[in-house]
Amino acid sequence: MNISSIVVQTVPEHLEEVVASLKACEVCDYHMHDEKGRVIITIEGNGVSEELEKLRVVEAIPFVYAADMQMAYSEDELDEQIDFIDNRDAVPKILKDTDVDIDRVVYNGDLKKREDMVAFANVFDATKEREES
Repeated sequence: MNISSIVVQTVPEHLEEVVASLKACEVCDYHMHDEKGRVIITIEGNGVSEELEKLRVVEAIPFVYAADMQMAYSEDELDEQIDFIDNRDAVPKILKDTDVDIDRVVYNGDLKKREDMVAFANVFDATKEREES
């Protein structure tokens, strides 16, 4: 299970409406807000893709001007990744293969240039499966 905190931003004149919408929607848990229009919520999901789908719902609420993930925690994925890292070779198979086509090597480290985070999350989730085979 993944849990992420999100700071939602609106303007003070729409704050009560946004807070009411967040409390009424079924994709998040409301925690607090301030008079400047900052609202703290959390979302849960079975993976990054599900969390991003819920984030898109929050972003679509009228008068929400920004909704940004601040902290994320994934107990199950963390345990899986620790096991995966502990039980694998430090150098991925693809980097040891001297005959590999360079176009097969994919770098996924630059998140700032990612426009489609849902697609990226799906690729990220599948990376472990690809490396295990």
